[in-house]
Amino acid sequence: MESALVAHQAVAEAAAIGVPDPVKGEALVVFVVLKPGVSDSPELRLALARRVAEDLGKALAPHRVEIVSELPKTRNAKVLRRVVRSVYLGTDPGDLSSLENRSAIDAIGRTRTAV
Repeated sequence: MESALVAHQAVAEAAAIGVPDPVKGEALVVFVVLKPGVSDSPELRLALARRVAEDLGKALAPHRVEIVSELPKTRNAKVLRRVVRSVYLGTDPGDLSSLENRSAIDAIGRTRTAV
């Protein structure tokens, strides 16, 4: 999933999470950091979702594509997907002692308005 997104020319980084869905049980939401100079647009989000569907199949097409300025990472640059999921769903993210960039939590939190 993430590799398909990062293969797009506009994408620098990506993270995918599963979120509860009343119909499917779980739906995919992807968070994308764009490369410098690339602007967010509905067309770009649609192109990214289509890219995943083409590469991995329609069943794995993301429910939402969220554009963020950064992803929460450890000092070793590992993306903390559990933190992404917790913040997006508005639940307690738990231990954040390994989190290197706390500002990423705000970037994820701003996407919650659409949940």
